[in-house]
Amino acid sequence: MPVHVAFLRAVNVGARQVKMADLRDVLTEAGFEDVKTYIQSGNVRVRTSARSTAKVSAELGRVIEAWKGFEVPCIVRTPAQLRALVAEVDEVPALLQPAGRRYLALADGTVPRAAADELEAWDADGERVRVLGTTVLAELGNPFHRTTLTNARIERMTGLTTTWRDLKVVRALAERWGA
Repeated sequence: MPVHVAFLRAVNVGARQVKMADLRDVLTEAGFEDVKTYIQSGNVRVRTSARSTAKVSAELGRVIEAWKGFEVPCIVRTPAQLRALVAEVDEVPALLQPAGRRYLALADGTVPRAAADELEAWDADGERVRVLGTTVLAELGNPFHRTTLTNARIERMTGLTTTWRDLKVVRALAERWGA
C-alpha cells in the first residue's frame, strides 16, 4: 500500500490547534493506515490505497476540516519525492555568503516560470531564493520571523498554496519516512 507524507499548512498557530495524537486517531478512524506524525508543526505519514498525491491531499483536507471545522491545506509528497528533494537541495550551492539557514516552501503544484524568475531575482538583505519545481528554497541570513519573503507573498507570486518547513525537518522526515 502506498505511503504518502503530508505537510499541513498553518496548524498549531493561534486558534488553529491540532494535537498530533488526536490527528493520528482521526486519520486512522477515517481509513488511513500506519499513521505517524513528527513534531507539532503538522507533518504526517500515512498509508492508503490511493496512489495520487492530489487525491491523498484532498482526502486528508476533507477529514481534517470535518473534524476541526477549518480548512487545512495539505501538501503531499511520496517518500521518493521527499528523498529526491533533499538530494536536489543538497546540490544547490550556498546562496548567501556566509551561508544562511535553509527553508523550503512546499507548493501544491509546479511554480510557474514567471513566478520562478521573480522569486530567483529576490534581492532582500539576507534573503536569496532558488526554485526547484514544486518547492521554493529560501536561504536566510536573518531570523525566519524577520524575513520579508513570507508564505503569503510566495502564494501571491505563484498562485499556489505553500507551507514552510525548515530544511532540517524535511531532511529528518526524508530519513525517517523516505524508505
